[in-house]
Amino acid sequence: MNLIELIAEPLGYTFMVRALAVTVIAAVLCAVLSCWLVLIGWSLMGDAVSHAVLPGVVLAYIFGAPFALGAIVFGLLAVALIGGLRDTSRVKEDAAIGIVFTTLFAFGLVLISVTPSHLDLNHILFGNLLGVSAADLWQVLALGAVTFVILVLKRKDFTLYAFDPTHAHALGMNPRLIGAVLLGLLAMTSVVALQAVGVILVVAMLIIPGATAYLLTDRFGRMLVYAPALAAGAGIMGVYVSYYLDASTGGMVVLAQGVLFLLVYLFSPQQGLVAKAVRFRARQKAIAATR
Repeated sequence: MNLIELIAEPLGYTFMVRALAVTVIAAVLCAVLSCWLVLIGWSLMGDAVSHAVLPGVVLAYIFGAPFALGAIVFGLLAVALIGGLRDTSRVKEDAAIGIVFTTLFAFGLVLISVTPSHLDLNHILFGNLLGVSAADLWQVLALGAVTFVILVLKRKDFTLYAFDPTHAHALGMNPRLIGAVLLGLLAMTSVVALQAVGVILVVAMLIIPGATAYLLTDRFGRMLVYAPALAAGAGIMGVYVSYYLDASTGGMVVLAQGVLFLLVYLFSPQQGLVAKAVRFRARQKAIAATR
Protein backbone atom coordinates (compact mmCIF):
# COMPACT_ATOMS: atom_id res chain seq x y z
CA MET A 1 0.00 0.00 0.00
CA ASN A 2 1.52 3.34 -1.08
CA LEU A 3 1.29 6.67 0.74
CA ILE A 4 -1.67 7.93 -1.29
CA GLU A 5 -3.67 4.80 -0.49
CA LEU A 6 -2.75 5.10 3.20
CA ILE A 7 -4.09 8.65 3.24
CA ALA A 8 -7.16 7.99 1.08
CA GLU A 9 -8.48 4.80 2.69
CA PRO A 10 -9.81 6.34 5.95
CA LEU A 11 -11.42 9.16 3.95
CA GLY A 12 -13.71 6.64 2.34
CA TYR A 13 -15.67 6.40 5.60
CA THR A 14 -18.00 9.20 6.63
CA PHE A 15 -17.31 8.69 10.33
CA MET A 16 -13.58 9.15 9.72
CA VAL A 17 -14.14 12.38 7.79
CA ARG A 18 -16.25 13.72 10.65
CA ALA A 19 -13.66 12.60 13.19
CA LEU A 20 -10.92 14.41 11.28
CA ALA A 21 -13.05 17.56 10.97
CA VAL A 22 -13.88 17.67 14.69
CA THR A 23 -10.26 16.93 15.59
CA VAL A 24 -8.92 19.79 13.47
CA ILE A 25 -11.53 22.27 14.76
CA ALA A 26 -10.95 21.30 18.40
CA ALA A 27 -7.15 21.20 18.01
CA VAL A 28 -6.95 24.64 16.38
CA LEU A 29 -9.33 26.28 18.85
CA CYS A 30 -7.67 24.75 21.92
CA ALA A 31 -4.22 25.63 20.59
CA VAL A 32 -5.06 29.30 20.03
CA LEU A 33 -6.54 29.62 23.53
CA SER A 34 -3.67 27.65 25.07
CA CYS A 35 -1.21 30.38 24.07
CA TRP A 36 -2.87 32.75 26.54
CA LEU A 37 -3.39 30.07 29.18
CA VAL A 38 0.33 29.24 29.16
CA LEU A 39 1.38 32.89 29.40
CA ILE A 40 -1.08 33.77 32.17
CA GLY A 41 -0.33 30.60 34.10
CA TRP A 42 -3.86 29.24 33.92
CA SER A 43 -3.00 25.61 33.26
CA LEU A 44 -4.75 24.49 36.44
CA MET A 45 -7.73 26.70 35.62
CA GLY A 46 -8.01 24.97 32.26
CA ASP A 47 -7.97 21.64 34.06
CA ALA A 48 -10.68 22.84 36.45
CA VAL A 49 -13.08 24.14 33.82
CA SER A 50 -12.65 21.16 31.51
CA HIS A 51 -13.47 18.71 34.32
CA ALA A 52 -16.21 20.81 35.89
CA VAL A 53 -18.39 20.61 32.77
CA LEU A 54 -19.05 16.89 33.35
CA PRO A 55 -22.16 17.22 35.57
CA GLY A 56 -23.55 19.84 33.20
CA VAL A 57 -23.34 17.42 30.28
CA VAL A 58 -24.99 14.61 32.25
CA LEU A 59 -27.79 16.88 33.52
CA ALA A 60 -28.34 18.13 29.98
CA TYR A 61 -28.80 14.52 28.88
CA ILE A 62 -31.25 13.85 31.75
CA PHE A 63 -33.43 16.86 30.87
CA GLY A 64 -33.11 16.49 27.11
CA ALA A 65 -31.20 19.73 26.64
CA PRO A 66 -28.20 20.25 24.33
CA PHE A 67 -24.97 18.96 25.86
CA ALA A 68 -23.25 22.23 25.03
CA LEU A 69 -25.71 24.23 27.10
CA GLY A 70 -25.15 22.16 30.23
CA ALA A 71 -21.40 22.19 29.77
CA ILE A 72 -21.18 25.95 29.33
CA VAL A 73 -23.42 26.60 32.36
CA PHE A 74 -21.30 24.41 34.62
CA GLY A 75 -18.05 25.74 33.18
CA LEU A 76 -19.10 29.28 34.06
CA LEU A 77 -20.43 28.07 37.43
CA ALA A 78 -17.03 26.57 38.22
CA VAL A 79 -15.31 29.85 37.41
CA ALA A 80 -17.76 31.77 39.62
CA LEU A 81 -17.35 29.34 42.51
CA ILE A 82 -13.55 29.48 42.30
CA GLY A 83 -13.58 33.28 42.29
CA GLY A 84 -16.09 33.46 45.13
CA LEU A 85 -14.20 31.00 47.31
CA ARG A 86 -10.92 32.80 46.68
CA ASP A 87 -12.33 36.26 47.39
CA THR A 88 -14.38 35.43 50.48
CA SER A 89 -12.04 33.15 52.41
CA ARG A 90 -8.38 32.60 53.26
CA VAL A 91 -8.22 29.78 50.72
CA LYS A 92 -5.76 30.56 47.93
CA GLU A 93 -6.65 30.27 44.27
CA ASP A 94 -4.88 26.98 43.59
CA ALA A 95 -6.65 25.35 46.54
CA ALA A 96 -10.00 26.86 45.48
CA ILE A 97 -9.51 25.44 41.98
CA GLY A 98 -8.73 22.01 43.37
CA ILE A 99 -11.75 22.00 45.67
CA VAL A 100 -14.25 23.16 43.05
CA PHE A 101 -13.17 21.07 40.10
CA THR A 102 -12.73 17.82 42.02
CA THR A 103 -16.13 18.24 43.72
CA LEU A 104 -17.94 19.01 40.47
CA PHE A 105 -16.13 16.22 38.64
CA ALA A 106 -17.08 13.76 41.38
CA PHE A 107 -20.68 15.00 41.14
CA GLY A 108 -20.59 14.22 37.44
CA LEU A 109 -19.27 10.71 38.06
CA VAL A 110 -22.05 10.08 40.57
CA LEU A 111 -24.66 11.30 38.09
CA ILE A 112 -23.29 8.96 35.42
CA SER A 113 -23.41 6.01 37.81
CA VAL A 114 -27.06 6.55 38.79
CA THR A 115 -28.50 7.70 35.45
CA PRO A 116 -30.26 5.02 33.41
CA SER A 117 -29.19 5.51 29.81
CA HIS A 118 -29.30 3.79 26.47
CA LEU A 119 -26.19 5.80 25.65
CA ASP A 120 -22.72 5.07 26.96
CA LEU A 121 -22.16 8.19 29.05
CA ASN A 122 -18.56 7.12 29.57
CA HIS A 123 -17.97 8.63 26.14
CA ILE A 124 -18.22 12.00 27.90
CA LEU A 125 -15.15 11.03 29.92
CA PHE A 126 -13.04 9.52 27.16
CA GLY A 127 -14.44 11.02 23.98
CA ASN A 128 -16.15 9.36 21.03
CA LEU A 129 -14.59 10.77 17.90
CA LEU A 130 -15.68 7.90 15.70
CA GLY A 131 -19.29 8.32 16.86
CA VAL A 132 -19.59 12.02 16.00
CA SER A 133 -22.88 12.69 14.19
CA ALA A 134 -23.61 15.36 11.61
CA ALA A 135 -25.46 17.35 14.30
CA ASP A 136 -22.45 17.09 16.62
CA LEU A 137 -20.18 18.34 13.86
CA TRP A 138 -22.37 21.37 13.18
CA GLN A 139 -22.52 22.13 16.91
CA VAL A 140 -18.73 21.95 17.19
CA LEU A 141 -18.35 24.11 14.08
CA ALA A 142 -20.77 26.77 15.38
CA LEU A 143 -19.28 26.97 18.89
CA GLY A 144 -15.76 26.85 17.49
CA ALA A 145 -16.46 29.64 15.00
CA VAL A 146 -17.97 31.96 17.64
CA THR A 147 -15.12 31.34 20.08
CA PHE A 148 -12.43 31.71 17.42
CA VAL A 149 -13.86 35.00 16.12
CA ILE A 150 -13.95 36.48 19.64
CA LEU A 151 -10.37 35.34 20.30
CA VAL A 152 -9.17 36.93 17.06
CA LEU A 153 -11.10 40.20 17.50
CA LYS A 154 -10.01 40.66 21.14
CA ARG A 155 -6.51 39.20 20.82
CA LYS A 156 -4.77 42.49 21.60
CA ASP A 157 -6.77 42.95 24.81
CA PHE A 158 -6.14 39.35 25.88
CA THR A 159 -2.43 39.66 25.09
CA LEU A 160 -2.02 42.86 27.10
CA TYR A 161 -3.95 41.26 29.97
CA ALA A 162 -1.64 38.23 29.84
CA PHE A 163 1.56 40.29 29.90
CA ASP A 164 0.60 43.24 32.11
CA PRO A 165 -2.91 43.56 33.58
CA THR A 166 -1.83 46.67 35.50
CA HIS A 167 -0.93 48.44 32.25
CA ALA A 168 -4.22 47.27 30.73
CA HIS A 169 -6.07 48.91 33.61
CA ALA A 170 -4.05 52.12 33.13
CA LEU A 171 -5.22 52.21 29.50
CA GLY A 172 -8.84 52.15 30.61
CA MET A 173 -9.49 48.43 30.23
CA ASN A 174 -11.20 46.29 32.84
CA PRO A 175 -8.85 43.40 33.64
CA ARG A 176 -11.52 41.53 35.62
CA LEU A 177 -13.92 41.69 32.69
CA ILE A 178 -11.22 40.59 30.24
CA GLY A 179 -10.35 37.68 32.52
CA ALA A 180 -14.03 36.73 32.83
CA VAL A 181 -14.47 36.76 29.04
CA LEU A 182 -11.37 34.62 28.62
CA LEU A 183 -12.69 32.13 31.18
CA GLY A 184 -16.05 32.05 29.38
CA LEU A 185 -14.24 31.24 26.14
CA LEU A 186 -12.35 28.54 28.02
CA ALA A 187 -15.68 26.95 28.98
CA MET A 188 -16.90 27.04 25.38
CA THR A 189 -13.63 25.62 24.11
CA SER A 190 -13.88 22.79 26.61
CA VAL A 191 -17.26 21.90 25.13
CA VAL A 192 -15.78 21.74 21.63
CA ALA A 193 -12.82 19.62 22.72
CA LEU A 194 -15.06 17.37 24.81
CA GLN A 195 -16.56 16.02 21.57
CA ALA A 196 -13.09 14.98 20.48
CA VAL A 197 -11.18 13.61 23.45
CA GLY A 198 -13.60 13.65 26.37
CA VAL A 199 -13.48 15.48 29.68
CA ILE A 200 -10.36 13.77 31.02
CA LEU A 201 -8.04 14.65 28.12
CA VAL A 202 -9.38 18.12 27.31
CA VAL A 203 -6.79 19.78 29.54
CA ALA A 204 -3.99 18.25 27.44
CA MET A 205 -5.31 19.90 24.28
CA LEU A 206 -5.62 23.18 26.18
CA ILE A 207 -2.03 23.19 27.43
CA ILE A 208 0.31 21.13 25.23
CA PRO A 209 0.05 23.18 21.99
CA GLY A 210 0.75 26.50 23.70
CA ALA A 211 3.64 25.02 25.69
CA THR A 212 5.09 23.51 22.50
CA ALA A 213 4.91 26.79 20.61
CA TYR A 214 6.38 28.63 23.62
CA LEU A 215 9.55 26.54 23.27
CA LEU A 216 9.83 27.43 19.59
CA THR A 217 9.55 31.22 19.65
CA ASP A 218 9.81 34.28 21.89
CA ARG A 219 7.21 36.21 19.87
CA PHE A 220 3.57 35.83 20.84
CA GLY A 221 2.33 36.50 17.31
CA ARG A 222 4.28 33.51 16.06
CA MET A 223 2.97 31.40 18.94
CA LEU A 224 -0.56 32.03 17.67
CA VAL A 225 0.50 30.56 14.32
CA TYR A 226 2.75 27.73 15.46
CA ALA A 227 0.42 26.34 18.14
CA PRO A 228 -2.67 25.68 15.97
CA ALA A 229 -0.58 24.45 13.04
CA LEU A 230 1.29 21.95 15.21
CA ALA A 231 -1.89 20.90 17.06
CA ALA A 232 -3.84 20.31 13.86
CA GLY A 233 -0.97 18.32 12.33
CA ALA A 234 -0.59 16.19 15.45
CA GLY A 235 -4.36 15.70 15.63
CA ILE A 236 -4.59 14.46 12.05
CA MET A 237 -1.63 12.16 12.61
CA GLY A 238 -3.25 10.81 15.78
CA VAL A 239 -6.53 10.02 14.00
CA TYR A 240 -4.73 8.21 11.17
CA VAL A 241 -2.51 6.20 13.52
CA SER A 242 -5.51 5.22 15.64
CA TYR A 243 -7.29 4.01 12.49
CA TYR A 244 -4.47 1.69 11.44
CA LEU A 245 -3.64 0.50 14.97
CA ASP A 246 -7.28 0.19 16.03
CA ALA A 247 -6.47 2.25 19.12
CA SER A 248 -8.32 4.92 21.13
CA THR A 249 -8.73 7.86 18.77
CA GLY A 250 -8.92 10.63 21.39
CA GLY A 251 -6.05 9.10 23.34
CA MET A 252 -3.91 8.85 20.21
CA VAL A 253 -4.59 12.49 19.30
CA VAL A 254 -3.34 13.65 22.71
CA LEU A 255 -0.43 11.20 22.61
CA ALA A 256 0.63 12.62 19.24
CA GLN A 257 0.62 16.13 20.71
CA GLY A 258 2.64 14.89 23.69
CA VAL A 259 5.22 13.24 21.41
CA LEU A 260 5.48 16.43 19.39
CA PHE A 261 6.10 18.41 22.58
CA LEU A 262 8.83 15.95 23.56
CA LEU A 263 10.55 16.37 20.18
CA VAL A 264 10.42 20.16 20.47
CA TYR A 265 11.64 19.98 24.07
CA LEU A 266 14.65 17.98 22.91
CA PHE A 267 15.43 19.50 19.51
CA SER A 268 14.11 23.08 19.51
CA PRO A 269 16.83 25.31 17.94
CA GLN A 270 16.91 27.72 20.89
CA GLN A 271 15.30 26.02 23.89
CA GLY A 272 15.87 22.33 23.12
CA LEU A 273 18.06 20.28 25.44
CA VAL A 274 20.20 19.05 22.55
CA ALA A 275 20.83 22.58 21.27
CA LYS A 276 21.68 23.77 24.78
CA ALA A 277 24.11 20.86 25.23
CA VAL A 278 25.79 21.62 21.90
CA ARG A 279 26.19 25.30 22.78
CA PHE A 280 27.54 24.39 26.22
CA ARG A 281 30.14 22.07 24.71
CA ALA A 282 31.08 24.74 22.18
CA ARG A 283 31.62 27.29 24.97
CA GLN A 284 33.69 24.80 26.94
CA LYS A 285 35.90 24.15 23.93
CA ALA A 286 36.25 27.89 23.28
CA ILE A 287 37.27 28.47 26.91
CA ALA A 288 39.75 25.57 26.78
CA ALA A 289 41.25 26.93 23.55
CA THR A 290 42.01 30.32 25.17
CA ARG A 291 43.93 28.79 28.06
